[in-house]
Amino acid sequence: MESKEKIIFTRPESLTDRITHYCPGCTHGVIHRLVAEALDNLGVREKALGVAPVGCSVLAYNYFNCDFLEAPHGRAPALATGFKRLRPDMIVFTYQGDGDLASIGMSEIIHSANRGEKFTTIFVNNAVYGMTGGQMAPTTLEGQITTTCPQGRNVAQTGQPIRMVELLAALVTPAYLERVAVHTPQHIIKAKRAIQKAFKYQMEARCFTLIEVLSTCPTNWGKTPEEAINWLEDDLIPYYPLGCKKDPESLERDDGAV
Repeated sequence: MESKEKIIFTRPESLTDRITHYCPGCTHGVIHRLVAEALDNLGVREKALGVAPVGCSVLAYNYFNCDFLEAPHGRAPALATGFKRLRPDMIVFTYQGDGDLASIGMSEIIHSANRGEKFTTIFVNNAVYGMTGGQMAPTTLEGQITTTCPQGRNVAQTGQPIRMVELLAALVTPAYLERVAVHTPQHIIKAKRAIQKAFKYQMEARCFTLIEVLSTCPTNWGKTPEEAINWLEDDLIPYYPLGCKKDPESLERDDGAV
């Protein structure tokens, strides 16, 4: 008897068939899949080039089935800028953590956004340095315990946690900037839409695009995966509110262009 089973869910073509090195409960794998699904849905895998950072996702090139470059610490936007200007027909994206982007790479991302470079950044914010031992990051919350602030972050000494999308949204240059999360199915669906929208804007050469993704880090937070999900919802999101912070379409409407 002929089987009537139909496959409705499978691995995206833009992902390789490999087990990742990420810790249990980490949501890097979810974000990888969303990026891959967006590339597949838009039909741009053969034209895609990713730039891997230094950090937990330093081995991202092992998991994506597209071309990849490896950048020095914090320099992914500079590498993406050079390649995108050389090959504007390509779909270029950087995949960076909060230490890589918001600390050593702060000037790189600000000036890339200010110049309006036409690449996409996937910014993974888990409020801690992951790969190097759980040190305090620019995004670490006030009072949050890390290996370099065992009594909790003291903002009187270290300043407030940096909200990157709000910082970039203050620039005059048009951009698409949105903050999403991936700790529940509902949030994952919204995150996928945002990532795909960012790539679509790049395909249209509209603007610089950055999607900040709030991610869990059970290992360095010292929590179980379930506790990490709850902490992201109860503590991280209130300080890093979700939603679109800047969109070229709203700017065009305000200017009366559309």
